[in-house]
Amino acid sequence: MIHRDQLVKACDHQLRSARFKDYTINGLQVQGRDSVTRVMTGVTANQALLDEAVAWQADLVLVHHGYFWKNEPVAITGMKHRRIKTLMDHDINLLAYHLPLDAHAELGNNAELARRLGWKVEGCLDGELGEGLLWSGRIPQAQSLQALAEQVSAVLERTPTVIEAPGIARIERIAWCTGGGQDMITQAFEAGAEVFVSGEISERTTHLAREMGIHYIAAGHHATERYGVQALGEWVADEYGVAHRFVDIDNPA
Repeated sequence: MIHRDQLVKACDHQLRSARFKDYTINGLQVQGRDSVTRVMTGVTANQALLDEAVAWQADLVLVHHGYFWKNEPVAITGMKHRRIKTLMDHDINLLAYHLPLDAHAELGNNAELARRLGWKVEGCLDGELGEGLLWSGRIPQAQSLQALAEQVSAVLERTPTVIEAPGIARIERIAWCTGGGQDMITQAFEAGAEVFVSGEISERTTHLAREMGIHYIAAGHHATERYGVQALGEWVADEYGVAHRFVDIDNPA
């Protein structure tokens, strides 16, 4: 068991959340009971995850996508009201980390994606390792785009969208940004990457990839961001002896 405030402070410190200028609040978003013995993690604090938290009698829900995003309506009505009411009725804390959980050098989404796919991390293209969101590195052995796409599909259990650029038969240099990082493709290309991997794809991304000459793999926003919050939850469990359960609410996006 750990006091909520101690746990929040530990996560804030571990993720260095104060360093990030974000689109939302990082840290405690909805206050619940003081004592925490059960932590449920998930990608997004949707109603299905909250219902699982209630059924499991979780004391705290830890997510990558929480609430209170920049430019969203501030009124607590409708869907937002139902979600927050569920938390408050059952005295459950909501703890959320967005960019800090993408960037963390050991527990973050980018770090975990590279670890699971066996990529060698060489650094970040938009900041220091642990603070930047666009990571770069190498694939251990040069391979075709098709082989890489098949590996991504097998590991993430999701068929990616693949955009092939002409003239690149074998790839080794790679850049990646989990989630909605598709517009970093230009920076990845300028840094010499032969393939860029992210979560989402926009209409413009296809043309950029083909015309610049860089392969692109859109592996899914949800699929590429399942792993950081799991790693953080496991760290909390190991450090403080609480129970941890990750719940994957399927999302094809």
